[in-house]
Amino acid sequence: MKHFHDEARIYVQGGRGGNGCVSFRREYRVPRGGPDGGDGGQGGDVVLVGNSQIGTLISFHQQIHYRADDGRHGQGKRRTGRSGASLRVEVPCGTVVRDATNSELIGEVVQPETELLVARGGRGGRGNARFATSTRQAPKASEQGEPGAGRWLTLELKLLADVGIIGMPNAGKSTLLRRISDARPRVAAYPFTTLRPHLGLVRVDDTRSFVAADVPGLIEGASQGRGLGHRFLRHVERSRILVYVVDLIESTAEACRQFSVVKAELECHDTHLAGRAGVVAGNKIDIPAARKHFTEFRVRVPARMPVVAISAVSGEGVRELVKLLARMLADAE
Repeated sequence: MKHFHDEARIYVQGGRGGNGCVSFRREYRVPRGGPDGGDGGQGGDVVLVGNSQIGTLISFHQQIHYRADDGRHGQGKRRTGRSGASLRVEVPCGTVVRDATNSELIGEVVQPETELLVARGGRGGRGNARFATSTRQAPKASEQGEPGAGRWLTLELKLLADVGIIGMPNAGKSTLLRRISDARPRVAAYPFTTLRPHLGLVRVDDTRSFVAADVPGLIEGASQGRGLGHRFLRHVERSRILVYVVDLIESTAEACRQFSVVKAELECHDTHLAGRAGVVAGNKIDIPAARKHFTEFRVRVPARMPVVAISAVSGEGVRELVKLLARMLADAE
């Protein structure tokens, strides 16, 4: 099984600054040559850069340490050492960066080419030319370059999707994503088939499209760590619209319970999520019992949002759902 690497821990180290130089001018026919030692170069920075072509943090499990170049030492004739090259480390768009020691938020890399400085290079030391004064005309002092900043970071990936498809296990989330997009998540007739989030491009027409993601099934207590969904709840945070997929086969009461459980888990994880725009999709209406339950469910569901009937297997109602989501996304802009 391929794992979805959405967390990583790395160490970043800025380059050390170059040392200052101690030098005195020695030229033919230039009497009383003074100090001319140059400064050391600045150490390179470590910068995280967003790349939309990267989908996971798997590369950061293979390489953990990242260090920028050191600055070069100063030289005579007041020549400053060359600064160390900064190290640009590409990360997926949607990466949240925290200090591993105290979980303090350092920043987020959301858009392509967005840069986030995570480790500054050390300052170069001053050469002896900097210490010359009217009373101290031949200083032999210089400074050592300063070490670059170093620290452990935790990286967390939050998927960037316009629409997040959520629901309890075996509700039909992955089947729906396969039906409406180019994604091909695994589908099977048992719970927890989806073990990692999937992204898919949904084409509304020749000019409109949006990105949808299905999130592994949530169960009651997921926000406290139960089941598989607890570590994937954060992937819902960036979705502008949520689709609550509900299994209508068993009973109306059970369908209402499923919706209430998922809604409550979102609220426990982040109070803002429960109030986000959404659509309730009653699924599996290709089965007569589910079609019958939908009529009552539509009235009883405790939601101030559109409630639609679909069959992710047969495709019934799915095209109407896609058009509805496209309109809601346009209104949200």
